[in-house]
Amino acid sequence: SSSSCRLLYLHYFPGSLEIDSLCCFHLQDFKLEFGHHQGRTSSVWHGGTATIAQSPGDEVWGIVWKMNICNLSSLDKQEGVEDGIYVPVEVNVHTQAGKALTCRSYQMKDYVSGPPSPQYKKVICMGAKQNGLPTDYQEKLEAIETNNYAGPVPIMEEIEAAVKAEKINSA
Repeated sequence: SSSSCRLLYLHYFPGSLEIDSLCCFHLQDFKLEFGHHQGRTSSVWHGGTATIAQSPGDEVWGIVWKMNICNLSSLDKQEGVEDGIYVPVEVNVHTQAGKALTCRSYQMKDYVSGPPSPQYKKVICMGAKQNGLPTDYQEKLEAIETNNYAGPVPIMEEIEAAVKAEKINSA
């Protein structure tokens, strides 16, 4: 098919790419982790950012987006592949209906574990709620420890404004 599935594991997704459809998935034997690439804290989020790590018995829930393969380079760029922070990986996921899909995802290279900022966690929890991920998984996300960063996070304001605008448009 001309579109490649990509697993959006809780990254904020600016709507700049052509997206066809989406559904909930779970990725078995992986867990959600937060870290700093080469030990450096994200200057955007002021804390650890998300990645997936192999972990037998665990699972990660998220959204599968169907997108055009010609958007792959812009997706890679958005995910920090060019900067050597994330590397694309192929993973096998299952939808809630049990359908198996092979998807593209991204794993952080060479990272040191560290908690996310409360703002980054909030975006992840907002995304999980908005996309109807299982309630017990949402509770797990709510329980994530943060680094208690209380300074400004300009991107957070942009995201909240975009979410508000979306609510107004869909009302």
